Amino acid sequence: MSTLSEGLTQVLIPVAALVGIVFALIQWFMVSKVRVSNDSSNGFKDRLIEADEEEEGVDNLEVTIKCAEIQNAISVGATSFLFTEYKYLGIFMCAFAVVIFLFLGSVKGFSTKSEPCTYNQGNICKPALANALFSTVAFLLGALTSTLSGFLGMKIATYANARTTLEARKGVGKAFITAFRSGAVMGFLLAANGLLVLYASINLFKLYYGDDWEGLYESITGYGLGGSSMALFGRVGGGIYTKAADVGADLVGKVEKNIPEDDPRNPAVIADNVGDNVGDIAGMGSDLFGSYAESSCAALFVASISSFGITHDFTAMSYPLIVSSMGIVVCLITTLFATDLFEIKHVSEIEPSLKRQLLISTILMTAGIAVVSFFALPSEFTLFNFGTEKAVKNWHLFFCVAIGLWAGLVIGYTTEYYTSNAYSPVQDVADSCRTGAATNVIFGLALGYKSVIIPIFAIAIAIYVSFSMAAMYGIAVAALGMLSTIATGLAIDAYGPISDNAGGIAEMAGMSHKIRERTDALDAAGNTTAAIGKGFAIGSAALVSLALFGAYVSRAGIKTVDVLTPKVFIGLIVGAMLPYWFSAMTMKSVGSAALKMVEEVRRQFNSIPGLMEGRAKPDYANCVKISTDASLREMIPPGALVMLTPLIAGTFFGVETLAGVLAGSLVSGVQVAISASNTGGAWDNAKKYIEAGASEHAKSLGPKGSDPHKAAVIGDTIGDPLKDTSGPSLNILIKLMAVESLVFAPFFAAHGGLLFKLL
Repeated sequence: MSTLSEGLTQVLIPVAALVGIVFALIQWFMVSKVRVSNDSSNGFKDRLIEADEEEEGVDNLEVTIKCAEIQNAISVGATSFLFTEYKYLGIFMCAFAVVIFLFLGSVKGFSTKSEPCTYNQGNICKPALANALFSTVAFLLGALTSTLSGFLGMKIATYANARTTLEARKGVGKAFITAFRSGAVMGFLLAANGLLVLYASINLFKLYYGDDWEGLYESITGYGLGGSSMALFGRVGGGIYTKAADVGADLVGKVEKNIPEDDPRNPAVIADNVGDNVGDIAGMGSDLFGSYAESSCAALFVASISSFGITHDFTAMSYPLIVSSMGIVVCLITTLFATDLFEIKHVSEIEPSLKRQLLISTILMTAGIAVVSFFALPSEFTLFNFGTEKAVKNWHLFFCVAIGLWAGLVIGYTTEYYTSNAYSPVQDVADSCRTGAATNVIFGLALGYKSVIIPIFAIAIAIYVSFSMAAMYGIAVAALGMLSTIATGLAIDAYGPISDNAGGIAEMAGMSHKIRERTDALDAAGNTTAAIGKGFAIGSAALVSLALFGAYVSRAGIKTVDVLTPKVFIGLIVGAMLPYWFSAMTMKSVGSAALKMVEEVRRQFNSIPGLMEGRAKPDYANCVKISTDASLREMIPPGALVMLTPLIAGTFFGVETLAGVLAGSLVSGVQVAISASNTGGAWDNAKKYIEAGASEHAKSLGPKGSDPHKAAVIGDTIGDPLKDTSGPSLNILIKLMAVESLVFAPFFAAHGGLLFKLL
């Protein structure tokens, strides 16, 4: 048995989650001290900065009021879009919950009789109808938590963007701390809420299941399915929204009209800033929550049919949750290094500070995992390994989690190397703009393909080591290791869109060039951290999907997945095609929406007298409406493709063909996702490299409006849907299909393969 008692485990997990929530609220309180209104009745000073810190020639009160107005417009737009999106998703959620219940309930003909257990043969387990009901409840809980994660992230980001702009007047360090604290609020709330809801669900379900842990943890897998279902639609819908606005604003504003980014004369500028919040913030929040939920569910399911579940060792069973609890504590300490222990005094210190967050959290977490593995696990135990039992020691699991954690760091640093304008790959892409947009596109695509190599080797080594040591459970906890520092990962990821919005608000409020330079420096670092966040999400998705694949194969009763059998091979080749089909749908959706946006922006510039001179205001609302309508309409086909594929493959072609589909989509999806995200990130930062003009080489390519700059803007525009719509959504595709297959595995095993039965 474990050194840690069950009673102490039951206390430590919720306490760690509550500590995360309290820390998030403290960070939010610190951000809220920055005032954006002139209301002095609340006891705070209504003047943000002292007299000697004021900008010359700028009326601070007027600027503050303008910032507040813009912030409010962005917040209202984002809230309105998400409420409309969630209304549609609520209908889908209820409909799919009914599908889960009907499919799983029909496995034993809606029988209410107890059945012999699938794995622990001598025992009696709860009826299949109960599993259907509890899987449905878990699905709804996961969907609601995912929705809440995205919504809270968006509210925090729209609360913090203007505050970051105003703090930039005091210096880049103050602005950085405000943006980073706001990102930390989202990171800690998501990590803590995900852990707390999962822990509460397990304990509530246990009241009915009692000693039937096999049925309990099988039904809990619905939690991961709910989380990823919402994440898919949030990512695709938000991605289409933000990129339609971004492409429209850039092509007409920068390339045709030669006006700066985020210029208030641009009709698409508010839609663009709203998009940063609904796509990059709400979408990423739901996505990483989905990864966390699925890796936990995969590990718990495999553990429940291993010695942990059979001997009812609750502490060892809760090992994934204890690792996540330790992660919250480690991330809390790590955050203090950025906000309290080190002060940023120069723009060149921003990116190193964010990179330091990754390194510190990884080193501290390695020590934390060692402590957890020693106290929470027995010294020796057995794990389920496709019908056999594998003898494992507690230090084996330490290495599994640690290798996932360090593989995440390698992926993060590799992504940074290929997408940051501080290194030669992006500088080469910028240099290629000398000869026009075509060479820029060629160089950018080459960079994206090349950037796949090291992350794939890192994932491959993590898979080999973790599987050799602890079979499929090892891969599941390796994925959890990569996500164990999710609070820090999300903090540095959410920091990017908040800084981007802050720069937009500075431009629209007419603040000085000096302020815009500071927010641009924050934004450039934020672009790289966003790419690092996507790298983590894709890497963890690969490990999570493989763990879920193993759990599915076990649950469906497949002895081996033989690629030489026609049933499996046809699944494999179709599965490998799916990421391309999905990407085609999402790219076309962005293209169609952007086309309408470009036409609308051109129409306003041509038909509103005095718009270019700044005498008239553009119609922002019309552009917001174009993005909203397009994203809500266009998110349905890609979502349907992902949700229906496992159901069709499993029902008509059987469990073996579905296994092939899952393997094919995993192998090709990871490659396409990494290259798409990094290509887009590199093009974006190549453009920013030219705009900043920080080196002699960059100055020779500039200034804004030069031919190389216009070529860079075109590259950035092509990369927008790659890095913010197709690329990030693909990691949800591979995870979601795997977890959906696992949840429906009992139905496919009992009734699947209808077509082959008829032939």
